[in-house]
Formats: sequence, C-alpha cells, structure tokens
Amino acid sequence: MSDNQFPSHARVVIVGGGVMGVGLAYHLGHEGWGADTVLLEKAELTSGSTWHAAGQITHSTSSFSLGKCVDYNIGLYSGGLEAETGQAVTWHGCGSFRLAYTEDEMDWLRHTLSVGRSLGFNIELVGPKRIAELHPFYNLDGVLGALHTPDDGHVDPTNVTMAMAAGARAKGVRIIRRCRATNITQQPSGEWLVETERGAILCEHVVNAGGTYARQMGEWSGLQLPMTSMTHHYFVTEEVPEFRDLERELPVIRDDRKVSGYIRMEQKKGLIGIYEKANPNTVWEDHCPWEAENELFAADYDRVMPWLEESLNRMPIFAELGISRDVHGAISHPPDGNPLIGPAPGVRNYWCCCGTQIGIGWGPGLTRELARWMVHGAADISMRDYDPRRFGSYATRDWQVIKAKEDYCLRHEIPFPHFNRLAGRPIKPSPLYDTLRAKGAVFEEVYGFERPRWFARDGVAQKDHYSFRRTVVDDMVAAEVKAVRERVGIMDVTAFTKVIVEGPDAYALLGRLTANRMPQKVGSITLTHMLNHRGRIELETTIVRMADDRFYLVCAAFFEQRLLDHLAAHRNGADVTVRALSDSWGALSLNGPKSRDVLGACTEARLDNAAFRWLSAQEIMIAGHSVWAFRISYAGELGWELHMPFAAMEAVYSALWQAGKPHGIADYGSFAMNVMRMEKAFKGAGELTNEVTLAEADVLRFARTDKEYLGRDKTLNTDLPWICAYLEIEPDGVRDGHGGEAVMLDGTVVGSTASVAFGHTVGKILAFAYLKPHAAKPGTELEVVIHGQPRAARVLGEPAYDPQSLAPRADVVQEPAE
Repeated sequence: MSDNQFPSHARVVIVGGGVMGVGLAYHLGHEGWGADTVLLEKAELTSGSTWHAAGQITHSTSSFSLGKCVDYNIGLYSGGLEAETGQAVTWHGCGSFRLAYTEDEMDWLRHTLSVGRSLGFNIELVGPKRIAELHPFYNLDGVLGALHTPDDGHVDPTNVTMAMAAGARAKGVRIIRRCRATNITQQPSGEWLVETERGAILCEHVVNAGGTYARQMGEWSGLQLPMTSMTHHYFVTEEVPEFRDLERELPVIRDDRKVSGYIRMEQKKGLIGIYEKANPNTVWEDHCPWEAENELFAADYDRVMPWLEESLNRMPIFAELGISRDVHGAISHPPDGNPLIGPAPGVRNYWCCCGTQIGIGWGPGLTRELARWMVHGAADISMRDYDPRRFGSYATRDWQVIKAKEDYCLRHEIPFPHFNRLAGRPIKPSPLYDTLRAKGAVFEEVYGFERPRWFARDGVAQKDHYSFRRTVVDDMVAAEVKAVRERVGIMDVTAFTKVIVEGPDAYALLGRLTANRMPQKVGSITLTHMLNHRGRIELETTIVRMADDRFYLVCAAFFEQRLLDHLAAHRNGADVTVRALSDSWGALSLNGPKSRDVLGACTEARLDNAAFRWLSAQEIMIAGHSVWAFRISYAGELGWELHMPFAAMEAVYSALWQAGKPHGIADYGSFAMNVMRMEKAFKGAGELTNEVTLAEADVLRFARTDKEYLGRDKTLNTDLPWICAYLEIEPDGVRDGHGGEAVMLDGTVVGSTASVAFGHTVGKILAFAYLKPHAAKPGTELEVVIHGQPRAARVLGEPAYDPQSLAPRADVVQEPAE
C-alpha cells in the first residue's frame, strides 16, 4: 500500500494521537503487531492535552503497579527511546523532592519509601539540611523532611511523543494525521468499522485513545466511559536571575501542603503548577468541540490565587518577577482518578486507552501493559485499578462530574490507607443501609454498593479516622473480630457479584472455564478460578449448583462485568442464559460458634452436619421468606451466607438479630472480615491478580489435572519466578503496614507484600507476599520494611488461626443425658 492510499482493513485502529495513543502504537509495534496497526489523529499529534503537559515524572508513588510503570517510563525517557529512534526527547534528570510538613505526611513518605525499596528505586528520606543543599532557594519553614528521588525529572511532552511515533513507524505502524473519526460501530462479524472523513477502516480491534473526546467517542458505540474534563493551571515566570549561573538544574519540588502542586525550573525561568483545593473547574461536560486544537483557556487567577501567593512565599526569588506565560488546559479525570486502560465493558475487542490525567508520567508503562494485554491476553502488572469495567451503570453523567471534581481536589492530598471518597454517595445503597447507618456503620463504596467497613461504638465518632498508624478504629475492629470468633456476627455482604448461568450447556461452559472440579450434586459448592490463555487468574468465584442445569456464581463486586465478559467471550455458541442478579438480590453473612443457634431459631430447616453439610447449599425459610443458604465462611468459622431478593433483606436481618441477642450478636464490617481471612490464610483480590498463575499464587489445590480448561497448560508450569507466601511479622503496636512493602532475606530484596493486616485473635501482623521461591519456604526468617524500618518476619506453613479448619465444620454439640 502506498503512503497516500487510505487503508480499508487493519488488525488494530487506534483513534487519538496523544501520548496514550502513540504510546500504544509504539508498544504494539514492539509486541509484533506494528505492520497491522493504524493510528488516526484528527489534527496533529499531541494537539489535545499532551502538548500542554508540564511533563514531570516521579518515583514517589505508593502504588506498586504504577511504580513499575514510572520506573519503566523514566528509563525510556532518560536514554532508551532516544537511543532507539535517534530523536531527542529533551530529558531533564534533575531529581525531585516531595515535602512533608506533618507527621501524617512523614508517615506517607515512610510508606512510599518501603514500596520504593521493594521496586529497587533510588529513593531516600532526607531532612531539611539535605533539601537546602540541593535546593537553596526554597523556603523550608515548617518542613520536617522530604522523599528524595534523584532519578526523577521532566521531559518535553511533544518530543517524547514524536520519538515514540518514530519508533512506531519503524515497526510498521501507519500514522494518519488530519483524519477525524466520525463513528465506530461493531459489525455482525464482530469486527469494528471506523468511519472517518477520508474513508472507513474495518478492523479486528479498535482503541479509544481520544483524550478529552474519549467519552463522546464511546457513545458512538453505545458505551459509557466515565470521565470529565477538568482544567489545570501552571505558570511560567520571567527569567530568574539566580538561575543564570547554576551548574545543575534544581530538583522538582512537590509541595502538597502549601502549594498543592509543584515548582521547578523551566530553563532559566520558574514553573509553578497548582491543583487548587476548592472550586475546581469543569469544561465540555456534554461534548468537547471537534474544532478544538491546542486549546487553552484564559487563566482564572481568582481561583488559584491563595496557592499562587503561597508558591511565591515558598520561592521568594519569584516574588518580584512577572508571569511570562500561563497555561490553563483541560485534562481528563475519571471518577476515582485512575485511567481507563483495558477492555470496554460488554463488547469484544474495543479497548480503552484514555482517562489519563498524568499521561507523561503514567502513559508509556500503561500502554506497554495494554499492548501485552491485547496481543498476549494478559498484562504483566495488576490492572485491577485501571480496568474500565470497574464502573457500572450507576456511573451516570452527573455522578461523573461530582466525582471528577472530588478527584481533582484530592490530587495533592495524603493518600491515606482506605481513603474513603464520599462525594456523590450513596449511589447503590442496600436495603439495610439506613438500618446499619443508624447502628454506627461507616461505609465504603464497592462497585457502587455501600458496604459497612466497621461500626462506631462506645462514643467513637462515626467517621473515617485516617492514619498510617493504628487508630481507635482498630479497637472497634478488634471487638468485631472477637464477637465473631467467640459468639456470632452478622454482616451485610450485598456487595457481591451474583450471576445465574443456566441452560443445557451451562455445566459444560463453566467446566471448561474453571480450573477446579465443577459441583456435581444439586446443592454442592465449589470454590474455583477462571483463567485466561496465559494461565493467569481472571477472577475467583464460588459456584453453587442450584439445579442440574442452573448455577449461581458469587465473586467480588468489582469483577461483575469481567465475569460477564469472560463468559460471553468464551461462550462459543453454548446454549445458556446468563443473568446478573446483583442489583436485585442481597446477602447476609452469619458467622461464629453460635451461628447455628441463631439461624436455627429462625428456620425449621435442620442445620446439623448430617442434614446440612459443610460446603453445601439449601433453600430454607426465614421470617416467611425463601432464602438460599450456603454453608461457607470467609471468616473461617461455623457460618452461613444467606442470599435473597432485596424485598426479604430487612425481615431476615431483623429476625436473625432478635434471635442473636441472647448470644451477644454483633454487626461487623469488611475490616474485620479482612482480618479474619488473613488469620485463616485465605487469599483475596490483592493476591489473585492477572499477574499470576494458580501455581504462583500457591492455590494449585483448586486446580484439577484430570480435566481440560482454559489456561491449563500454563497453570501446570512449575518454573515459577515467584510464589505467594504467608508471613507473620513482628508488631510494634503502632504501624502494621499496608501492602507493597519490601521483603528482604539477608539484606537483599526478595519480594514485596500484597496484603497486610494485624490479626487481633492471634496478636500478630500477618501478610501475603510474593517472594522468590527460595525465600518462600516455611520457616524462612525474613525482614519486612514497614515505614522505612526493617521488621523481623517468618514464613508460615499453615494458617495462624485454626490451622486444621475445625471451626467451620463443627457439628451440633450433644448435651449429656441427665
């Protein structure tokens, strides 16, 4: 095909020529799909949000997956890309500081330091003296310390994008500029037709990299892609006399407290970027105008003035200078601040590469993972936080705007553990929401649902208590754990995915998609995993056989659309019907040694082991309502999960609560549930990710060798780069860790934690960690870096609590005859 001939077919069409679209084209080229990829841009490359980006990038991140991305990006910018393409990217490797003024901020930096060490970053925590040595012009009044990341820097956004475009072209990618897409529709064949001003292209895969246009582009295909355009300012001063004779560029300063942004050199000038913490501004809430090109808005000094004034106080050498340039441009903000990277919900081979508020900092690493996902069927880092399917139909346009404004204001706030974003809630309350709120419940949002985290009692304020250290919340959680372990507890677990798969081919379809043996008898239950072609874990699910040809699947709420899409993608003509019940069915979890007494008082069904065995299900009556009762327990106690229509929830909860009063029943939430699953060594979503196989996750006991299933050949591979180990860690009574911390053996990093919790029953910090195989053997003595300090740790070979799992299998206690 000549360069002037418009293509009619391609394997991949990417729509959007900013850093995200071009980055994906570059990485698809490196994964072998370059000659089959076309990129369309309506104007010139980088003419949307990319060109006006300030271009900073830092290793200072507490996110393990983003840390992997930024480390790759910095390596790419600082030499790899220019060496490959011969095109300058204008990398400024000046390093950076993230300042702390409070102990909470210092704790954040200590945790980030621990995560950085697990990733092998060049990173250190320094005091004001060292900051002043490397940056003598910053006013350090009130500064306690800073995280110093010497390998950080900033890059010219246009140059780096053009260099990736050159690299993509060298791999065969065709980039067509001045060619606006006008529609994207799926054809009966499953292929996608991309209509443009110059013709139409039929393709197998289409990618929405539309930046501020991405949401309206999604609407062409009937998709809801939640994001809102917010405007952000940065200002460039006049030339700074003190900068003229500097031998090296000053480090970038990230001052979250005083400036709510960043300050750095821009050649011999100063650059000040501000994310104001009040009155954030949206634009183009309906549609971004197609004629927008290199679009900027007039500066709104009134909106940013308090932070701009403080930036001049922090950099006094700027105070008498004028502003030579103001940049006020639009950036996409999804509801939770994380980009949309991965499959669009409900369709095949429509990929999102959009919603990225920090394209230069995050883009190349994320687009590399998206390219791997598209080509090989799975990314190499956990994509849970970026998967576009993490939102449901509740993410309406008005809600998107509310959440985007919230996200903008939180951009430079401390990312406390379990930070609770409260704007626009509740959006999907369960029928028990008001009842539990009146009893002290503090809720979290999970796929739109409101799920209780913990319950405020004994005068404790009913609100989130944020800290990297233990708080009064830990005392509340300890009491909830004690209630479940010693008496009986009840939890609203409506925030589960609940899906019915039924029909003549239901057993066969599920059988070839699950690694474990399917439930054989009506009323039997199996815990199993669905895998992809690479043998990596897509999701964990409980399957209940409700009839010969009817199965009920339960999994974590945020996997609902992933489950539905996985079933649809591999249906292959199977005669089945798939129905999601999550928005009309709720569930309660009843756990503890007294749970049989409580449930027995509310139903005529027999509950002894002979009549209702462990890992079985029955339909029973409670308070006049038919309820599906499953004898399973994520807490590791005698217990049941009770699933029912929403209309039954209040009556069933009330009956169980009244029956439980003589036994000291207590409400409990997800924090206590997490503690108890850690005490029982039950792996969760933090361990079972798309990064790992069943063998790597050390859950091969849930895989069969006598059946065929998707990913089986990769599952049985025993050449493992890492293994999920179960650890106990020395507690200090103050800081317990939060995941991502470095694990060391003889002073060498051998892995990192995935989940960490203090086990109130056993009095130990417990963790799952992915470790090199030689370090994962039970009994191995290790160290875990928590808040920057090493702690003694040991690999456990069995659960810290009830290692023989006697509690959940307990039978009726026979009273001796008189």
